[in-house]
Amino acid sequence: MRIFACALLAWAGAAAAAPNAYVPNEKSGTLSVIDTASNRVTAEIRIGGKPRGLAVSPDGKTLFVSEQSSNALVVVDLVKGEVAGRVALGESPEGVGMSPDGKWVVAAVELSNSVAFVDALSRERQFSVKTAGKNPEHAVFSPDGRWLLVSAEEADSVDVVDVAARQETASIKVGPRPRGIGFLPDGSRAYVACELASTIYVIDVAKQTVVKAIKGGNYSNGIAVRGDGARVYVSNGRDGTVSVIDTASDEIIATVAVGKRPWGMALTPDGSRLYVANGRSNSVSVIDTASNTVVATVEVGELPWGVAVR
Repeated sequence: MRIFACALLAWAGAAAAAPNAYVPNEKSGTLSVIDTASNRVTAEIRIGGKPRGLAVSPDGKTLFVSEQSSNALVVVDLVKGEVAGRVALGESPEGVGMSPDGKWVVAAVELSNSVAFVDALSRERQFSVKTAGKNPEHAVFSPDGRWLLVSAEEADSVDVVDVAARQETASIKVGPRPRGIGFLPDGSRAYVACELASTIYVIDVAKQTVVKAIKGGNYSNGIAVRGDGARVYVSNGRDGTVSVIDTASDEIIATVAVGKRPWGMALTPDGSRLYVANGRSNSVSVIDTASNTVVATVEVGELPWGVAVR
């Protein structure tokens, strides 16, 4: 819960110059804070247990992290650099998402096959929505906040939740073990990485149907979409690579080698760099998106799960 004083000073000074990247380390029970200007870890926040999914509030002041051991959503005050509270979720929470308006924080809860909705302001759990897929892993809002797409480890479909109706309204057939999900900025399409199929499925959101399947690397997993919508990035767990998809053609145009077992990823706000959590290398690879090359490797804690950039 405490942060090293010297690290806090360095972090505070760097925050004004560049955004921070936040990395939950499952085995270390910590949150690594990376200054994206220097690509150095400037702080380690003690979360405890097994932190996994994460999302940052729109104002950049609060981080929400799922923690499996205590079955809770941990609230981190990013201004003070410390844990500010916990919200009970249910057994084995994993992926965390934030609604575009900042109202809702959601967490996929594996053992109850549901998505928990937490009021981001009051930090109270309001309701849960049951999903058809078993062991839900990721829950991602559409850019307009109308839909929530949910992937699950024991499924071959993506569940569609109508946020206003507070219920699942459809299920879209994809490949086995859907994982990462990402929407284009205009909300027209969603990209879903299916691990066992090693394939990325492109969904027409309005029609709620698959319009294309793109063969990816071995064990396609994480998804990150650039802010201009021109590129989609896919981590390939077994290959230790990241695939780059040109959304104009929906074809892979580059493959970048990173560390072992890349999982979650996040882009800087300007889209110039992609931060990739390498779960088995205990590191984060930094990719220059203009050249599609790794420009830095940052050592973090053990078993980094993903990345969020403020």
